[in-house]
Amino acid sequence: MNIVRAEPLTAAAFAPFGDVLDTSGLPDRLINQGLCGRYHDRALLDFGPEGRAGISLFNAEPRALPYRLEMVERHPEGSQAFLPMTEHPFLVIAAPDENGTPGTPRAFLTAPGQGINLHRGTWHGVLTPLHAPGLFAVVDRIGTTPNIQEYWFPLPWRVEAA
Repeated sequence: MNIVRAEPLTAAAFAPFGDVLDTSGLPDRLINQGLCGRYHDRALLDFGPEGRAGISLFNAEPRALPYRLEMVERHPEGSQAFLPMTEHPFLVIAAPDENGTPGTPRAFLTAPGQGINLHRGTWHGVLTPLHAPGLFAVVDRIGTTPNIQEYWFPLPWRVEAA
C-alpha cells in the first residue's frame, strides 16, 4: 500500500491546489465601527460560463487516521469551497493533475478555524471530517452540465498522521 503523511495546512503548501481560508495575519480593514476585522477576498471562486455560485450544507460522517484513500474526484466546471461550521480539524487530500489523471496525493490537516477553496479541476479526496459533527457550508458551482470526474487508484493510499 502507498503511504502519504498528513502535513499541516498552510497557504504555501496548498497553493498548487487552492486557497486556505483563515484569519491569519492582520485583517485587510476594520468594519462595523471598528469591531470586526474583514479578511477580504480570500478565494478565487470560479464557476465557469454556464454555472452560478450556490451554498449547500454538508453533514459528513467522521473518519479516522490512518485513512484509506481509494478514490479522488475533481470538478472541471467550478471551484469548491469547504467552510467548517465547527472548530474541529479535518483532513484535506489533493493531488496534481498528470495528463488527465491524479499524481501523488498530498494530505493536509487543518487547524481550527481553517477552511479551503479547491480550484477548478483540482483532484481531491472526499470531505473527511475527523470529529463529529462533520457540518460544513460548501460554496460551489450550480449548473445543468456534468461537473464531477472520479478516479479510483489501482493501489489505495494509506494516509497517516505526520
